[in-house]
Amino acid sequence: MKKWLLVLILSMCLNAEEGLKKVVFDLTIGDLKEFEQKVLIGMVKNKDYYQSNMQELEVAVVIHGDAYKFFIKDLSNSPYKDDTKLISERESLEKRLKSSVENYHVKFYICQAGMNHLKIANENIYDFVTPVVTSTIGLIDLQNEGYAYMPIR
Repeated sequence: MKKWLLVLILSMCLNAEEGLKKVVFDLTIGDLKEFEQKVLIGMVKNKDYYQSNMQELEVAVVIHGDAYKFFIKDLSNSPYKDDTKLISERESLEKRLKSSVENYHVKFYICQAGMNHLKIANENIYDFVTPVVTSTIGLIDLQNEGYAYMPIR
C-alpha cells in the first residue's frame, strides 16, 4: 500500500511539473507604446493562455537598456526627468505593474550595474523590483533555473 501511495505522489509531482512553464523576458525597450503592448498586455495574454490550458506560467523580467524608466518612483530625480509623456503615464504604469505582481506573480529584476551608471538609487525603484548584479547574471541564473529566454527589444 505504501509503495502505491508513493508511486501516486511521485506521478502527481511529475505531472505538476509538466504543467509549469517558465519564461524570462529580457526587457530593453524604452518606447512606452511597445512596453504597454509587449509587457503589460502581452504578459497577461500569455498567462491567461496557459491558465486556460490547465498549465501555469511563471514570468520573470530582467530590466536594463532603455527600460529602467518604467520602474522609477520619482522621475524628477532621474535621467528621465524631461520625458513629459512618461511623467504623465507614470502613476498608471505603476498601478499596472503592481497589479501584474499581485495578480499574476510576475517577478521583476533590474540591472544594478546599469542603475549605478545612470545614477538611479535603489530607493528610487519600485519596491516590487529586485536588483541583480548585472542583467547578464540575472538572465544566466534564471535560464539555469529552467526559464525560457525571450527578448523584448
